[in-house]
Amino acid sequence: MTRARVRADLAMQPGYHSPQVDVAVRLNTNESPLPPPAEFTEELVAEIAEIQWHRYPDRGASALRAAIADHHGVDASRVLAANGSNEVLQTILLAYGGAGRAALTFEPTYAMHGQIARTTGTAVIEGDRRDDFGIDVDLLRRLVAEHQPAVVFLCSPNNPTGTVDPPDTVLAALDATDGYGGLVVVDEAYGQFAPRSAIELVHDDRSLVVTRTYSKTWAMAAARLGYLIGPSWLVSELEKVVLPYHLDTMTQTAGRVALRFEQAMQRRVAQLGEERGRLVAGLTRLELDVFPSDANFVLVRPRELSGDHVWNALLDASVLVRNCSSWPRLDNCLRITVGAPEENDRLLAALQEIL
Repeated sequence: MTRARVRADLAMQPGYHSPQVDVAVRLNTNESPLPPPAEFTEELVAEIAEIQWHRYPDRGASALRAAIADHHGVDASRVLAANGSNEVLQTILLAYGGAGRAALTFEPTYAMHGQIARTTGTAVIEGDRRDDFGIDVDLLRRLVAEHQPAVVFLCSPNNPTGTVDPPDTVLAALDATDGYGGLVVVDEAYGQFAPRSAIELVHDDRSLVVTRTYSKTWAMAAARLGYLIGPSWLVSELEKVVLPYHLDTMTQTAGRVALRFEQAMQRRVAQLGEERGRLVAGLTRLELDVFPSDANFVLVRPRELSGDHVWNALLDASVLVRNCSSWPRLDNCLRITVGAPEENDRLLAALQEIL
């Protein structure tokens, strides 16, 4: 039998993998260690009981989009919701990427920007971040002028480094791409942890979108719900490429109900921010280089041992973190999610023994 042949440009491309291992302490995927309040579950269960299961979902997710729009103080026509922010990114690249077009990333950054771009047939141009993981604006301008990428990806706070881009970086990207019609995408999956957001820069006169997710600060990783805020004309173009009824009724309902508990979310973010400070203080007392972070994770590099060795030793201690050693420009680096206090204590104790 002759096997069907996959596209040549995908044949050697690895998939996206994050180990799912049965361990006592899981600090590798930046999930919230704290669940939503019990009242959220109670109200969600009550609404799920009213779902008409024999009917398709609201194709336009109109009620959810209206609720998200109200949360951000924008018009619902500027909101698109999808199955996690990854589907949002995929939708953007289906509409604005593709064969003969390119996307610009600044490495190291979120791996799915390049992964989804390549999957949609979009070429990827990789710029290097500075040693402090910030973006050199002059380099950004040069790369945009040379390659005219259809999409420029920024990530703030950046995953896996925790770096927040200043507003000047976003404005420089917008200015550089304006002449030929490029699109700037700011990924704010961890936006609620950051001191500022690019959402305030979104306008119908700018080719700028900001993506968000419910997985992190809203403690709803199980729901797989993300969205973007962008110009209304751009949202209209994206609606042409999403699959019919792509966002199920339960997910739409969960997204609406969650927004009723914004204060609980803000308290959770504040609590995790305080715990991040305690974790960082513990990490800096060890033989580790610890990088500043404005997210719910911390990037570290062992000074004497290899990242692979430390990762495996932690796994033997039933503690799972993210091994970033193979990521661009991150030799021997590990990314550690901020967990609950008892989880962080167990991590620090294990690292103390290993190092």
